[in-house]
Amino acid sequence: MTPDEIESLFTRQGRYSFARWGRPIAPVVFGVEDETLRMLKGCIEAVTTFAGHPMAETDMEIGTNLMLFFLRDWSELSGVPNLDKMIPDIDRIVSKLAKADAVQYRTFRFDEAGAIKAAFAFVRMGGGMEKLPADTVGLMQAAQIMLTWGEGAFAETSPLAKHTESGVTMLRPEIADLIRVAYDPVMPVAADDPSHALRLSARMQG
Repeated sequence: MTPDEIESLFTRQGRYSFARWGRPIAPVVFGVEDETLRMLKGCIEAVTTFAGHPMAETDMEIGTNLMLFFLRDWSELSGVPNLDKMIPDIDRIVSKLAKADAVQYRTFRFDEAGAIKAAFAFVRMGGGMEKLPADTVGLMQAAQIMLTWGEGAFAETSPLAKHTESGVTMLRPEIADLIRVAYDPVMPVAADDPSHALRLSARMQG
């Protein structure tokens, strides 16, 4: 990928903004059956494994640091206990998502270094999302919570592709490689200078 292509993936409101997780990811999933739960956690584990980033049962500071909610209607979030304490403006967000007929939403929390320390992902199983295989939805969410992608990162092109021979759903090779180099220990956990995209591109080429 070229530096310009990478820069566009991390541009938000006209500014470059990149962050990765700075601690092991401790996920919990709501709104799915046990079998689907195992598959979703497997998708997260698969992405963290090739990124070289650890998962954990709990976060020592906040317990669970990645919460994924699957629902049929955005109004269901109004009944989630204490969600307003974790996301103070949740009512406004829910109203906005409902009006836009959105199918997914993510929000992040950051530590002092700018790294991701917590994330909340919401997926409405409607608008075509309910027609996708569970592993496709899981892998898509796993990829999108690993980094703070820009608002238009996957608006036109999915981060996923099908293997030409097996037909198995997987991350697009260039996206998988980008996530891998983004988690290189020598790279910063957060960056707001577009020159960071040059460094990522150079490592992908290498």
